[in-house]
Amino acid sequence: MARPEQVLVLEPQHELKFRGPFTDVVTATLKLTNPTDRNVCFKVKTTAPRRYCVRPNSGIIDAGTSINVSVMLQPFDYDPNEKSKHKFMVQSLLVPYDMTDMEGVWKEAKPEELMDSKLRCAFEMPLENDKTHEGESKKNETSSTSVKSEHQTKQGSVSMDDGEVKKIMEECKRLQMEVQRLREENKQIKEDDGLRKRRVTSAAAPHSSNMAMTAMKDEGLTTRVLAFCLLFFVIGAIIGKMVL
Repeated sequence: MARPEQVLVLEPQHELKFRGPFTDVVTATLKLTNPTDRNVCFKVKTTAPRRYCVRPNSGIIDAGTSINVSVMLQPFDYDPNEKSKHKFMVQSLLVPYDMTDMEGVWKEAKPEELMDSKLRCAFEMPLENDKTHEGESKKNETSSTSVKSEHQTKQGSVSMDDGEVKKIMEECKRLQMEVQRLREENKQIKEDDGLRKRRVTSAAAPHSSNMAMTAMKDEGLTTRVLAFCLLFFVIGAIIGKMVL
């Protein structure tokens, strides 16, 4: 008696393609769809079990649903002159309504109840143009990653510069207040000195001494004011360079 026709829909139907290079694991996907109103058991078998890893290699597909099976080809030395003889077979079986053990169902199944589909394997190496395109894609990805890292680094530098600018601005403000205070103090000293000059009636010697002391004070204050102004100018120049 002929076996019943496969109820599962396979994608792809006849051939599993594995695209090199084969120096690493290469995976092909097999989609199994159950269009019936019954649950279906399935098994995936291969003529080269040591060369492939299949996940899942068995199970139950509910009515009206599908499942993706990953077929992983293990690394090997590819010979373009050697044709692949590897094959896969998908067996299926309608799940009995009273099923309690799936393994028991497979053991008790009659040959005329089993359905199967066979697929061959094909190995392909990428063309030179594809290799060039893949190399350019990887180069672009690396370049994008570098640009992104550089942008993040610049953002970190900008944040750090903003903090430094804030500190310098605060220092400039403090220096400006100090200069203003010194100017007011210098003005007050000059006013006091004018009063002292008008009140001087004593001898020339004490008068000369007072004048010398006043001149020293004025000179000291003027020197401090000039120093603070110079510092303020230098800090302003630094800030201008950082902003540019």
